[in-house]
Amino acid sequence: MPAATILAHLQTLDAERRRRAADPTLTDKVVALKAFQQRRFALTYTDLLASERYRAAARFFLDELYGPSDFAARDAQFARVAPAISQLFTDEIAAAIAALTELHALSETLDSAMALELAAPRLTRAGYTRAWQRVARADERERQIALTLDIAERLDRFTQRPLLRNGIRLMRGPALAIGLSELHDLLERSFDTFCTLQGADEFIALVGTRERALAAALFAADPKKLGALAATDPALACLPEA
Repeated sequence: MPAATILAHLQTLDAERRRRAADPTLTDKVVALKAFQQRRFALTYTDLLASERYRAAARFFLDELYGPSDFAARDAQFARVAPAISQLFTDEIAAAIAALTELHALSETLDSAMALELAAPRLTRAGYTRAWQRVARADERERQIALTLDIAERLDRFTQRPLLRNGIRLMRGPALAIGLSELHDLLERSFDTFCTLQGADEFIALVGTRERALAAALFAADPKKLGALAATDPALACLPEA
């Protein structure tokens, strides 16, 4: 059931937050890691961020999925709404929220694991690659990519349902009244962002291809030879210098 699934993922997120709160050094490393990953995303998708058609969707991914923002307030709203999610939202929206919370929980768990492998908050290409390889968990990396694409596919399907968009718009006032403004804002922004694409198949395919290419390259790379590898591998070339 979506409610139980969402709550389980939110508990994972809460555990990660408490873990970091107890270890300021870990928090500093996670913040630095997220900033590095956001710069990496911007380099990987320079073309999409510059594209009139794809800019908004790429920016949405950059800010909502790869950014260093603290989503604690939004997650608290997810937790409040989870027990009644089937009454408040359609099954499609509930499933999308469940996928988003799973992705969020998995990403935060992997970020903590990566941060624990870093010697210091300052990252380099080689340090990031070593941490990636030490954490490993290839199945979870693939799941992370698959969830990202699944969410994009769901949002794209929503845009084909004008009545659904109208229903979300009508919920704005009630959502604000009961303290669910951040959750509602996310739904509105995600829907409107994907509407601008007028079909997200190419965008989704590009993201899937590039993210899987990067994961494979990171697992295979020799951190000591990363400079030479980055000169020939487009995926590794998108890793920031520092």
